[in-house]
Amino acid sequence: MEQAWMSLIPFIIVIGLSIWLKKILPGLVLGLLVGAFLVNFRILGGSQQSVEYIVSTLSNADNIKIIGFLYLFGGLIGMMRISGGIKGFSEWIGERIESQRGLLGLIWLTLPFTFMMPMFRIMMIGPVMKSLMEKMKLSKQKVGFTMDISTGSVIVLLPVATAFVGFMISLISGGIQKYNLDLDPYQVFLLSIPFNFYAIAMLIIGLIWTFKSSSEKDKKKKEDKGKEKQDLHRKGIKKELSMVKAQPWNLIVPLFLILVLTLYLLWEDGISNGANTVFEAFSQADATFVMLLAIFITLIITFVFYVIRRQPLDELIFHFFDGGNQLMQAIILLVLVWSLSLVAEDLGFSKFISSTLGSFLPDFTIPAIIFAIGATVSYFIGSSFGTWGLIMPLGIALAVSADASVAMTVGAVFASGSFGAMTSPLGDTTITTASILEMPLVEYARYKLKICAIGAGISIAGYLAAGFFLM
Repeated sequence: MEQAWMSLIPFIIVIGLSIWLKKILPGLVLGLLVGAFLVNFRILGGSQQSVEYIVSTLSNADNIKIIGFLYLFGGLIGMMRISGGIKGFSEWIGERIESQRGLLGLIWLTLPFTFMMPMFRIMMIGPVMKSLMEKMKLSKQKVGFTMDISTGSVIVLLPVATAFVGFMISLISGGIQKYNLDLDPYQVFLLSIPFNFYAIAMLIIGLIWTFKSSSEKDKKKKEDKGKEKQDLHRKGIKKELSMVKAQPWNLIVPLFLILVLTLYLLWEDGISNGANTVFEAFSQADATFVMLLAIFITLIITFVFYVIRRQPLDELIFHFFDGGNQLMQAIILLVLVWSLSLVAEDLGFSKFISSTLGSFLPDFTIPAIIFAIGATVSYFIGSSFGTWGLIMPLGIALAVSADASVAMTVGAVFASGSFGAMTSPLGDTTITTASILEMPLVEYARYKLKICAIGAGISIAGYLAAGFFLM
């Protein structure tokens, strides 16, 4: 496509306007409109095209599952708040945590119970961490970064029972079939994990960074100032919540339910798809649908449980909607990000990326170059799934044509998507974390980028060294 370079324009608008205004929503709306007009250059054509992209996004089954999961989980959090569950658990665990290091350590210790899906983990631990961090005098940015890095850097490295595994294997399988390679997709996936240098580097950096002792006083002042504005906005509800009686079981029971149901349904869904073992079942299950089904069943049981414990019905209903509505900003941002990805694809974004690469590249540089390109793309689009989908065909094609390591190149593709998902202001985990902890989105993304850039530099050096010595 001759004008494929124009696919960069919507992303430039989004990033530039977000940095200037320190708000991402205006940039997303303008970027979507401009991109739609480039696709359909008529007076009403661009507006109509924008709406069509949004409708297409909302018509996508996977997107609806994620939106439904976010809203229902937000509703569950609202019910746990008004029932005293979050307050009770926070007071109970708060008595046992006496330092900033202890609180940050708690975030890592929750990983074995919340590893299935990044947004699932953020939604599970975010509200509890938010209620505890003020006591420990920790900045929201540091708590949020610890949550995100303990999520994105770990889940992408796990070979089973995550929302990523099935999608990642399907991408590898598509490339293998296209080039008739005599390789097993799951085996290639397993071999690619040690080559996900970015996730490994950030895991190490994150453990070191999050356990460093620091005063955080300046950050705390800024956040307190921002919090005063939020208190004015939700003064009545915050006052009501402050009078809630602490009841830790009202949090423990729902969280136990959703964890048990999620694991059981992952197994059952995988078995129904033809799996013969638990290992295969977790790999083949539709994790996104399972999460949605688990939260739906949990909500019903939890609602009955709260009513039996004499929680007023009108309070539960009101705070269910209030909790869900608090995540509407995150949901709207995600819908716009997904729509923007459709615009970029229609403008020839992936073709432009492919055409800018020549066949003159030395074979040992392929993984490093794929990582650099994928990391740039993932920062623009904020989606690991989107980046993997765009870059994987290119990566496998270059690896085959240059006789480079397929496993290492696949690992570089997955690493590049992890970079954008963790650092981009368009990333769903960044958006969700900022929303739950009530942080300015662009400032939070900037805070993470400074640290994550170190991991990216280490990754590029690692791919160049590994490519030179192993290929």
